[in-house]
Amino acid sequence: MVDILIFSLIVGIAVGLSAGYLGSIMVLEKMALVGDALSHVALPGVALGLIFNFDPMYGAFVFLFISTIAIWHLKRATKLSFDTLVGATFTLALAIGILMVPQTDLLEALFGDITKVGLFDAIIGVIISIIVIFLTKIIYKKIVLSLISEELAVSNGINVARINLLFLLLVSLTVAIGIKITGTLLVGFLVVTPAAAARTLSSNLSRYCKLSALFGAICATSGILLANYFNLPNLPPGPLVIFTGITIFLVAALIRWRKKISV
Repeated sequence: MVDILIFSLIVGIAVGLSAGYLGSIMVLEKMALVGDALSHVALPGVALGLIFNFDPMYGAFVFLFISTIAIWHLKRATKLSFDTLVGATFTLALAIGILMVPQTDLLEALFGDITKVGLFDAIIGVIISIIVIFLTKIIYKKIVLSLISEELAVSNGINVARINLLFLLLVSLTVAIGIKITGTLLVGFLVVTPAAAARTLSSNLSRYCKLSALFGAICATSGILLANYFNLPNLPPGPLVIFTGITIFLVAALIRWRKKISV
C-alpha cells in the first residue's frame, strides 16, 4: 500500500506540474474548456483498454491523438475555433465511451483508480511530463506571440498551425497520463483551475506559468493524500483534487480582492 501511495504521488506531481504549465497557455488563449473537453474525448480509448485488458492510458492517448489530428485538420478546413470543434465532438465521444465501458469499470474510467498505479506508471508519468514541460517551454513564447498577433508571428517565421498542433498533442499526452489519478471526467480540471488561480495572483508571465505548474502539483498530490488519509473504498482522489483546486482558486481570488480594496 505504501508503494502504491508513493507511485501515485510521483505520478500526481508529474501530471500536476505538466498540466498546470500547459494550462497557463490554455487560459491565456481562452481555451480552458478545450482541455476539459479533450479529457472526455479520451473515454472511448479508456473503454477499449478496459474491454481488451490493456492499460487504458494507451487507449486514451491513441484515441486522443487521432481526435486531435482530426480536429486540427477540421480547423484548417473550416476556420472554426478549437473550442467549437472540440465542443461539437466531446459529448459524442463521452456518450460512446459510457456505452462501451463495462458497468463494473465505469467509476474507474470516470474517476481514476490509484490502486492500479505501479512503478512503470510512475516512470512513464515522469518521463512524459518532463518531455511535455520541455517542449512547452520551447514553444511558449511563440504561442504567446501568436496570441498577440498571428500575422506578427507568421512574419517572424512561426508556423502557427504546426505550433497549435504540437500544443494540442502535448495536452493529449498530459490528459492520458492523468487519467489514472483523476479519471476522464475530471482530468481536464488540472489543466484549467491551477492556471486560473495563478493568473489571479501573477503580475508577469514568468511568475504566472511557474505558479500554475506549482498549483497543479499541489492539487494532484493533495487529492491523493486526502484519499489515502480517509481510506474510504468509494472515495477516489479525483473529486478531492477538485476540492483542493477550488480551495486554492478561492484563496487566490480572496487575496486579489483584498489587494484591490487596500489600494
